[in-house]
Amino acid sequence: MSQGLKLGFLASANGTSARAIVGAIKAGQLTAQARLLVSNNRKAPALHWAAEAGLAGLCIPTQTDPEGADQSLAAEMVAHGVELIVLSGYLRRLGPATLRRYRGRILNIHPGPLPDFGGHGMYGRRVHEAVIASGASASGICIHLVDEEYDRGPVVARRAVEVRPGDTAESLEARVTGLEPQFFVETLRRIEAGELQLPDAAVNG
Repeated sequence: MSQGLKLGFLASANGTSARAIVGAIKAGQLTAQARLLVSNNRKAPALHWAAEAGLAGLCIPTQTDPEGADQSLAAEMVAHGVELIVLSGYLRRLGPATLRRYRGRILNIHPGPLPDFGGHGMYGRRVHEAVIASGASASGICIHLVDEEYDRGPVVARRAVEVRPGDTAESLEARVTGLEPQFFVETLRRIEAGELQLPDAAVNG
């Protein structure tokens, strides 16, 4: 019997998507194993949550020695048997060692349509402000592969989110944020079931 996806998580703060995914695993809604959570922030609530959830957690600071941190991150993910990395609010660009070792197997969720509302500096409320300012009738959630450039990797799954009359950046953000965790769970379920194929990667091996 398949044990499913072997997941690692990266989080800089709360790790909201990681919490939803681990919750789905424990509830029997997703066939997967949560192997490791890494944060670049020692005070990240995600690390405290991981300890309470029985999930291995590590802090690997990135500021003083980015190259060493990159190598350590790749090595720890491999040592814990991680096959697919999920970014859950990780606010650092990944380094070459991690990208090389896990190319095509790192997923991020973006709170707006790509490629139009992505790129350097486009995160959080800034995305929703840009969508509102554009006059677009719909925003969306994109789950995409991570590469060397912000938000440039191929989109794996999309979900449209209506921009309603009178919406502000705050109201749109609240609606999108509320949908993101479950959409990540659903997308991982489709990957595990073979309904979605990741380019250049075999995550069920």
